[in-house]
Amino acid sequence: MGERNSCYIFLGPELGEKETALTELRKRIAVAALRESSSAAELTVYYAGETAIGEIVSNLQNGSLFADTRLFLIKNAEYIKKKDDIDLLASYMASPESNTTLVLISEENSIAKGLENAVPPSSKRVFYELSDQRKGEWVKTFFRHEGIKLGDEGILTILELVENNTEALRRECSRLVLFLDKDKEISPAEIEKWLSHTREESPFTLFTRIAGGDFSRSIESLRIMLAAKVDPISIFSGLLWCFKRLRDAVALEEAGINNDFEYRKIGITAPRARRDYSAAARLYNSAGVETCISLTAEYDYKIRLANNFPKYILLDEYMYKIILAGKKRG
Repeated sequence: MGERNSCYIFLGPELGEKETALTELRKRIAVAALRESSSAAELTVYYAGETAIGEIVSNLQNGSLFADTRLFLIKNAEYIKKKDDIDLLASYMASPESNTTLVLISEENSIAKGLENAVPPSSKRVFYELSDQRKGEWVKTFFRHEGIKLGDEGILTILELVENNTEALRRECSRLVLFLDKDKEISPAEIEKWLSHTREESPFTLFTRIAGGDFSRSIESLRIMLAAKVDPISIFSGLLWCFKRLRDAVALEEAGINNDFEYRKIGITAPRARRDYSAAARLYNSAGVETCISLTAEYDYKIRLANNFPKYILLDEYMYKIILAGKKRG
């Protein structure tokens, strides 16, 4: 009964480890449900801001006609900000229904204190972004288990070309193993070649369009991600990471430095990434990069408050301003 009688809070940007923890929780609930009844656990998913908290709490309090055990997920929990909503949900969390588990999920590192204080510390986990060293170890272990030889340069290439969480790494690395030769060490060039053929649109492919100053293809990339249900917040997070790295590349460009050694010192080693950042550094000066960073924070905030306002309109406006911030060097 313990697992199914609880409320949890899962926070942080590390999507892979968070999803693993959620999967383990679901498995424990499923095993307990089948042990005590013949019905499987029922899963219900809500997105904060799309369904009223009063309606969610009402559904939590009412039993199900189809299952004795229930699991409720509330995603984007950082959007729960109104005091009445926080108080109502926290009140439920203080005394949850029997055989009902509730998990609040957010990519932020914190949510409303009233909600965080409604669970014991042991029921709240923050999945922080992995360090470069831990991500490198993750990639190395993944390919070792697949029997594929991968050197340090190959690992760096993958980290530069794939989004900054283990969920994206697992997805892209799983595709890569379908094409790589297990009889030899894989070169960075080969990794780059296959990733460019297999990877889906992401903030990193979008940055490639931005680096080329291509507004129409940038918009196309955004629309593809939205159609694939990619959270705009994760798009902003990935682009912010790229723009901060671009800040270092622009500093090199403005100092008249343009060689592989210096680019490696700022963490840019893959040939494709090198080309992207070099191209972007020719379009943007330091002021332009700071504008991009500020715009990313501004539109991240606007998207979070958008609710029913069409998100693609805000993203189109954002991308127009990002491309406009590019300044050709005379």
